[in-house]
Amino acid sequence: MGISFRTLKFPWLNISFSRVQTFIGLAAGVLSITGALAAFFKPAHDKSELVAIVQDDKTEKAVSDATIEILTLQNAVVTTLTPDWYGKARCALDEGHYRVRVSHPRYGAEVREVQLVSRQSTEVRVQLRTGTSVGGAMRRLFHR
Repeated sequence: MGISFRTLKFPWLNISFSRVQTFIGLAAGVLSITGALAAFFKPAHDKSELVAIVQDDKTEKAVSDATIEILTLQNAVVTTLTPDWYGKARCALDEGHYRVRVSHPRYGAEVREVQLVSRQSTEVRVQLRTGTSVGGAMRRLFHR
């Protein structure tokens, strides 16, 4: 002998079990959506976002295997990034002045100075030129 949940009632509330299930399902859905929206629209932290976009100078195609170094103004390495297939790399940094150095074996290195503002995104577009830099040629000459 089994229990039929369709006929199960809560006499003190005068509500059927299926209505209770519906209410609990709707409440769970609303809480889930509210939690997702709260996480999406959370207050911005004090970090800045740096977005570096690396492209070939002539073809304007993305260079996904370049090396992007984020440096202080004293040339201390803060972090090293690799762009995605679209040539973009992102990182969160503290507000301040930085150097962005982009290098690749087939291209000359490029350096840009950027100032990051708290809670803002800064985009740096770097177009690499084919050929080698003088520094790269000197390193190969002296094997360093």
